[in-house]
Amino acid sequence: MRDLAVLLENRPGALAEMGEALGSAGVSVEGGGAFLFDGRAIAHFLFEDTVSARRALEEKGIKVLEDREVLVQKLKQDQPGQLGKISRMMADAGVNIEVIYSDHQNQLILVVDDVEKGQAVSEMWKRGASL
Repeated sequence: MRDLAVLLENRPGALAEMGEALGSAGVSVEGGGAFLFDGRAIAHFLFEDTVSARRALEEKGIKVLEDREVLVQKLKQDQPGQLGKISRMMADAGVNIEVIYSDHQNQLILVVDDVEKGQAVSEMWKRGASL
């Protein structure tokens, strides 16, 4: 899966138009979120098929800013501090987490500045090195 960063207009209906364009193209959003900052609406959404998602969005006049690989991780929801632990492991490896959100399966989605290093940390986490 991949993350698309999308620039949305800051007005009523912009998100609806994005969702309708994707729905009409048969593209499912697997997770993500949208945020307004300093008057700009930036959305990050997770897709299995970013080619179709990008095409649907651009045909509607919606600007796609980036298409990036993601790291997918499962946290132990019943254990406080999981976000801090995985974030510390990334930081200690020199990996900057640039975007973070959850998908529809309650998995943590990380967009990082160094995917190779981030993947190594992610693999350590999966093997239980976080404990």
